[in-house]
Amino acid sequence: MTTRLHLTVDGPAAAPVLLLGSSLGTAAAMWEPQVSALAQRFRVIRYDHLGHGRSAVPPGPYTLELLGRELLRTLDDLDAPWVHYAGLSLGGMVGMWLATYAPDRVRRLALLCTSASLGPPEQWRARAATVRADGLPAIADAVVARWFTPTFAAARPEVVATHRAMLTATSPEGYAACCEAIATMDLRPDIGRVAAPTLVIAGADDPATPVEHAREIVGHIPRARLAVVDAAAHLANVERPEQVCRLLLEHFHEGRGDG
Repeated sequence: MTTRLHLTVDGPAAAPVLLLGSSLGTAAAMWEPQVSALAQRFRVIRYDHLGHGRSAVPPGPYTLELLGRELLRTLDDLDAPWVHYAGLSLGGMVGMWLATYAPDRVRRLALLCTSASLGPPEQWRARAATVRADGLPAIADAVVARWFTPTFAAARPEVVATHRAMLTATSPEGYAACCEAIATMDLRPDIGRVAAPTLVIAGADDPATPVEHAREIVGHIPRARLAVVDAAAHLANVERPEQVCRLLLEHFHEGRGDG
């Protein structure tokens, strides 16, 4: 294989492929709450972004196009002419790029807690500089505080700790380089070309990508629909696993007969 992305595969080999992209600062394990149910119906392939998890860490800066083209190479290596795709945060941004610039490769699309433009750029460049200088622990508390609501964090400290550890285990260069990709990203002029049936999921209490960002995406993508998950912050799939899983199963099950 020529891809530099690490893959985690679950589910029947003959089932339709469902590709899952995780958030900035997490890896494939982020999707554990959904994998068991999704893998009963799909060949679930979770990938780590460049610079994350067990994927390669080429030097930055990265662009969203670089991340998207790396994913296209992965699909070619898998001999997958098309996939269903769900991505959260950075994973959703890559999914929008893929569905815009390689529309024949994405049959159905789900975008979770994400944005088509997440400025200001200076904020992301400053974060990249901090991480390169001082490592992920320098920003970990502030980042994780945006991932979960205070109520959930108080009730499930072990879950918060697990995801904080995932963040701090990320390569500083990989994290910083992906921050630079977000800094230069503006998908709004082009995502009107997305043809895949699209579900946009927002966390009602997400301070990182508020519901307004989801509404903006829905306003640009033809026939996209919005679902807002109550009492959820940025990692809505972790905080409200059953509700998010149900939404994904309903959306992708509708596409099992697509041809």
